[in-house]
Amino acid sequence: MPKPQTARRAAARPMNPFEMALEQFDRAADILGLDPGMRETLRRPKRQLIVSIPVRMDDGSIRVFEGYRVQHNIARGPAKGGIRYHPQVSLDEVKALASWMTWKCSVVNIPFGGGKGGVICDPKSMSEGELERMTRRYASEISIIIGHDRDIPAPDVYTTPQIMAWIMDTISMTKGYSTLGVVTGKPIAVGGSEGRNEATARGCIVAIQEAGKKKSIKLKGARVAVQGFGNAGAICARLLWSMGAKVVAVSDSQGGIYGSGGLPIDAVIAAKEKTGSVRGYEGKSEKISNGALLELPVDVLVPAALEGVITAANASRVKAKIIAEAANGPTTPDADDILLRKGAIVIPDILANAGGVTVSYFEWVQDLYSFFWETDFVYAHLTKTISRSFGEVWKTAQANKTDMRTGAMVLGVARVAEATRIRGLFP
Repeated sequence: MPKPQTARRAAARPMNPFEMALEQFDRAADILGLDPGMRETLRRPKRQLIVSIPVRMDDGSIRVFEGYRVQHNIARGPAKGGIRYHPQVSLDEVKALASWMTWKCSVVNIPFGGGKGGVICDPKSMSEGELERMTRRYASEISIIIGHDRDIPAPDVYTTPQIMAWIMDTISMTKGYSTLGVVTGKPIAVGGSEGRNEATARGCIVAIQEAGKKKSIKLKGARVAVQGFGNAGAICARLLWSMGAKVVAVSDSQGGIYGSGGLPIDAVIAAKEKTGSVRGYEGKSEKISNGALLELPVDVLVPAALEGVITAANASRVKAKIIAEAANGPTTPDADDILLRKGAIVIPDILANAGGVTVSYFEWVQDLYSFFWETDFVYAHLTKTISRSFGEVWKTAQANKTDMRTGAMVLGVARVAEATRIRGLFP
């Protein structure tokens, strides 16, 4: 019997994030030879919650926002995944991100399933009071499915430790006692973990170092470009720069800057904080577009912005030998095929940016036991986890004669499928 799968889309038609996630899953499912029932079970999100969020704005008017929380799979443990605030949030995007979280947690072998949330809004145009009221109402609306033992949110695009603190407080007030483990990525003062702020970037650096060993590329002196200068991108750029890499280009939503001899990242960060954009940097550099940054002659490219930026249309012009996906879903399946033929190593998002969820797991454990770790201890365990996982993904990819993403997906899907098989069906 032929394996059921989504029809392959026409190459010319743009792919939405969930279609991309399904195609990635199908490639792994084909290699694993999953039976039709298991394939259908793992392709579908377990729960999808759509909520209406009425908020009183500062001028006294009422605006109604739409929010989502999706739990893709909980076979290996509670759902885990961030919440993003962005004007382009969609249910398909959240479903894709939730599924990637399932495979990400499985790849680094932590006992979580995948979840994700989002609210359609423009947080940059909202006051702190409006953001707090929206966050608390959203938290109240999704409280029916989240909890330290069910689904644990975390920060994502345009959400912060403060927003996580508001969610934790809202749920705690509803329950009548403090439940620190309901979210991760919180401030240290309310149960956050040392090292959580830099975890995604540090995990990405470990993965880059492991890939560098395969390509005989040392970080010291390597030329690097970073697209996206939020938490993950900016910290990744700073850490690479501090390790001796030449970070020649960085960008944010307003565009980028390029300096052939390398940029002083501390000065660029200061300019970003002062002006709101890396383009506010006044030192020696030239303006560059986000698209052009991807095609620079560099050793390492770190796409740390949004999904779908490396496609079949531009992949042939990407010159980097290592592409480390600090963002979720920046490379389409068609682009993966092109980059593989070019001999580039693409460290997939479900490995490259898994440092964040790994330390979120550490934070969750610390909250449950009320026993908190020192920074060096957190970083040591993070390094060990990502390094081990890179080796497992590399071995899986080599054994199946495929790329790193498919190797990671095969590893992650196999673990979830095994847990699902062992648990069985109820009733």
